[in-house]
Amino acid sequence: MIQVRRRFPGWLFLLFVLCAFLLHLGTAALAAAAATRTEQGWLVTEELLPNGLTVLILEDHRAPAVSLQVWYKVGSRNERLGITGISHLLEHLMFRGTPKYGPGEFSKLVQATGGTDNAFTSDDQTVYFENSAAPHIELLLSLEADRLVNLNLDETGFQAERKIVMEERRMRTTDDPGSDLLEQLSAAAYTAHPYGWPTVGWMNDLEAMTLDDVQKYRQIYYAPNNAILVIAGDVSPETLLPKVRAEFGKAQTNTPPPPVSAKEPPQRGERRVVLKRPASLPIYMAAYHTPNFEHADSFPLSMLSIILAGGRSSRLQLSLVEHKALALSADADYGRTSLDPALFFLSMRIAPGKKWQEAEAALYQEVEKAKTTLVGEKELQRAQNLVEASFIYGQDSLFYRAQQLGQYALLGDWKLIDKVIPGIRAVTAADIQRVAQTYLREENRTVGLLLPEGAPVRESSPTALGTRAVH
Repeated sequence: MIQVRRRFPGWLFLLFVLCAFLLHLGTAALAAAAATRTEQGWLVTEELLPNGLTVLILEDHRAPAVSLQVWYKVGSRNERLGITGISHLLEHLMFRGTPKYGPGEFSKLVQATGGTDNAFTSDDQTVYFENSAAPHIELLLSLEADRLVNLNLDETGFQAERKIVMEERRMRTTDDPGSDLLEQLSAAAYTAHPYGWPTVGWMNDLEAMTLDDVQKYRQIYYAPNNAILVIAGDVSPETLLPKVRAEFGKAQTNTPPPPVSAKEPPQRGERRVVLKRPASLPIYMAAYHTPNFEHADSFPLSMLSIILAGGRSSRLQLSLVEHKALALSADADYGRTSLDPALFFLSMRIAPGKKWQEAEAALYQEVEKAKTTLVGEKELQRAQNLVEASFIYGQDSLFYRAQQLGQYALLGDWKLIDKVIPGIRAVTAADIQRVAQTYLREENRTVGLLLPEGAPVRESSPTALGTRAVH
């Protein structure tokens, strides 16, 4: 105290104390003001650290558990030809350790708490997550903040992880007919946008990639101002935020990454890809260019996918699988929450002994029916109930709630969550018919057909369509 009074005149010291007190009140008030309860009852506290890190804390005291997720705004969308797959390779390297926590220690420490950890990479993001008991949150914060700043990147680790990723590509794509066809279809559907290449990367690019490529890539995209920290569970923002600031506040901000400016030109005619390879059965896929969440048609397109393939009483299931027995499975998928305009997929695995041409004709009969006939009131209500129930039941999962926060924060505002159910409920039968007419057109379509050739293979996935996200 004496030392302080020597350095400061009395009036200045009092002013200092007053400012500190007001700052404390202001910080507390800011934290309190940042807490927002959504229409779904989610109590979320948001803070932007001085280094640009967005922090979202969701209070959920139903169980003494916590899910921590770090969302980096980088995925295959940010890559270029020559280094495709580098986002996913860097995800692997993030488990190679730091000077503080050696190779493999990260997962061992999380597992020692009874928790689990993993990561995944997709078109738009790379996400790291840990689920554990709430008292271990400080350890999880320390681990994630440490590898953000102090990751070990050396030639030995790079070569080892690159081999693992190349083997993963062989298992996931080369050895899986559905994923192989999806990769070929996407490459044909996109001519200019990076959504056209696989998240796991082209094999030639993986073979040619260097440690220097990865180091430069990490330097650009792994910074706090390009990340979102999401914590959901039995935590208190008032006690947790100081710990978050202490751990992640050490990370230096960086120049914002270059924006992705690529835009896919309009498609002006059907494209077809035929893939001949060992497989047990033919697979048929069709992809249509559609807008993303920013467009008013995104909710009707979501409902159209549910009408066609949501559940056992959906149209494709009843028509193609159960009544006509032309397909073993049939699916529809639409990437509404992508950063850039995405594809609307239809797919089916052709039944043994059936001709793909017959299944194709039956599939497009259902498409034409959606374009020419209004969906009935009961069918629309069932589809809306299905989406709403899935959304609400999913809230039982801490991981899912944290994932939703991260997903919508990545799109620009986590409060977009509040628009999901109202958006689905507002869709009318006329909306669904309109989007079917607008987007499910032959000239806007890319078709992928897999014809088995050679010895049949045992396929790992019973679904008709692969996934672009990789772990």
